[in-house]
Amino acid sequence: MFERLRAMLIKEFIQAFRDPRMRIVLFVIPALQTIIFGYAVDMDVKNIATAVLDRDNSSESRELAATLFSSGHFRLKDRIGRDSEARSLLDRGTVKLVLVIEHGFAEKLRRGDIAPMQALLDGTDSNTAGVIMGYLARLAGTYNTNLQDAYAARHLGLPPRIGRVELAERAWFNPNLESPPFYVPAVITNILFVITMLLSSMAVVREKEIGTIEQVIVTPIRKGEFILGKTLPFVLIGYIDVALISLVGWLVFDVPVRGSLTLLFLATTLFLMSSLGIGLLISTVSRTQQQAMMTAFFIIFPAMLLSGFAFPIENMPLPVQWLTLFNPLRYYMVVIRGIFLKGVGIGALWQQLVALAAIGVVVLLVAVERFRKTVG
Repeated sequence: MFERLRAMLIKEFIQAFRDPRMRIVLFVIPALQTIIFGYAVDMDVKNIATAVLDRDNSSESRELAATLFSSGHFRLKDRIGRDSEARSLLDRGTVKLVLVIEHGFAEKLRRGDIAPMQALLDGTDSNTAGVIMGYLARLAGTYNTNLQDAYAARHLGLPPRIGRVELAERAWFNPNLESPPFYVPAVITNILFVITMLLSSMAVVREKEIGTIEQVIVTPIRKGEFILGKTLPFVLIGYIDVALISLVGWLVFDVPVRGSLTLLFLATTLFLMSSLGIGLLISTVSRTQQQAMMTAFFIIFPAMLLSGFAFPIENMPLPVQWLTLFNPLRYYMVVIRGIFLKGVGIGALWQQLVALAAIGVVVLLVAVERFRKTVG
């Protein structure tokens, strides 16, 4: 019995490690992913892109902004002068926070009154917005303490009558900072990527594994028609999934599509070019369905984590942020949240759409060329 079991184990190990590509999948890729995720997965919120609208322009207002940025959590992205600029920056996702300081801020403090400080937050990421609110409340308390100490020193220790800053928070796009508006669009993105990539990677390699692909190639059908025939059904499945999950999100979680449905399906088409192209590329380098599934798994997991789905990209080290530029999920995540939560149009999302189109075209061309060389 033990001899037969030993022979079976030896056979399976030889079969698993015979292919050099399988050795890479089993050992090299997990080690690389551990290194990348160890740096990329960070629950802290840092480098928060911030714009300042300072209508008071006093020493007190400048000191308030300095206190904010000296904390290390916030990064000055822009100084603006109009409300319309604040809306545009939040719509495009350029900043997560706009700090608004109105006229008379310093005067109210000197009179001993309450001086409001308004914080406009991008509430599409409810977790990040909640953390930012906590940071702001703590920083407002720090500023008030410093202000009291400075005035006390100026008046030789006598308790002066000095006002204090009061934080007025307002979260745009998701006022109650609920989780479903944040997660429903992300679920659409992840499910769409997993289903379409797995289906396309398995469909072609299945033909290769059972030996029918040569029979298909010698028929009058062209290779381009064969590829189109293999991938087009998955495009339609992707559209159905987007419509179905959007409907469920609206009926069950009360997360409607505030933007254009036409733009949503246009973005979905561009995204599907990438996911199906990656699946087709996997099928050309895989000999069996098992290899295709393992390879797809090791692409799906990092693509999700590096998409901004759970961890803000701004928190990641700069080399990892550069790596996310080649991840189509990153751009589709921004687009679908913009359409669902912000209701913005192509004017605010054109950069993400261009990036999706570029990645999709390149991946598809490489996959098609690789497929022709494999079966040609």
